[in-house]
Amino acid sequence: MKIAIVGYGKMGHMIEEAAISRGHEIVSIIDVDNASDFDSSAFASADVAIEFTAPSAAWGNIQQCWKHGVKVVSGSTGWFAAHREEVEQACRDNGKTLFWTSNYSIGVAVFKVINRRLAQIMNTLPQYDVEMEETHHVHKLDHPSGTAIMLADDIVGAIDRKTAWGEDTTDPTLLRIDNIRRGEVPGIHTVRYDSPHDIITITHEAHNRRGFALGAVMAAEMTAHRSGLLTMDDLTAELGF
Repeated sequence: MKIAIVGYGKMGHMIEEAAISRGHEIVSIIDVDNASDFDSSAFASADVAIEFTAPSAAWGNIQQCWKHGVKVVSGSTGWFAAHREEVEQACRDNGKTLFWTSNYSIGVAVFKVINRRLAQIMNTLPQYDVEMEETHHVHKLDHPSGTAIMLADDIVGAIDRKTAWGEDTTDPTLLRIDNIRRGEVPGIHTVRYDSPHDIITITHEAHNRRGFALGAVMAAEMTAHRSGLLTMDDLTAELGF
């Protein structure tokens, strides 16, 4: 498979390593200083572009990829909600393809499945209140993290006594999300169910970001033969869990 990389920071370098290790060819690497390469024949030859950039740049980069007929796997966070309708329309009506998720870790994909099932169970046990905590490195601009939002949406969708998520500690209908930024933490997400009698806690902690890079390449492998708006649910279904 021919892959283009858009965004050549730490994640871009790890994606390059992961892609090569799985036998793929990197045909183009685009960063802030060579954006004109979107118009190159090398970029247009890519089967899929993997895009990890800043929230302010992501949507423009994705449109550039689509303009040149290249499918996109994007891991940029903090932009999707504002452009959801445009993305859905482009994928539904204009034949574009985007795989987007806030976290490409396969471990997080497993955690998402467990979180959703646990929430379904806890919906029948009103004595348990639920809260979340996410911790990331100090360079992360968006909060709560995209992964926390993804997990929170699943919880709110399953538990009738929670109507939304937020930071308010006084509204019992809100799923509270605490956001912590410290050091170089790759990512920790914790969901707690607390009752007067006991507490149930599930946690995912990333050791490093290489798992995100591997997951992005695996998503690209699937995206190469799929179309439309794709998510981690599509990848986990293809993997069988």
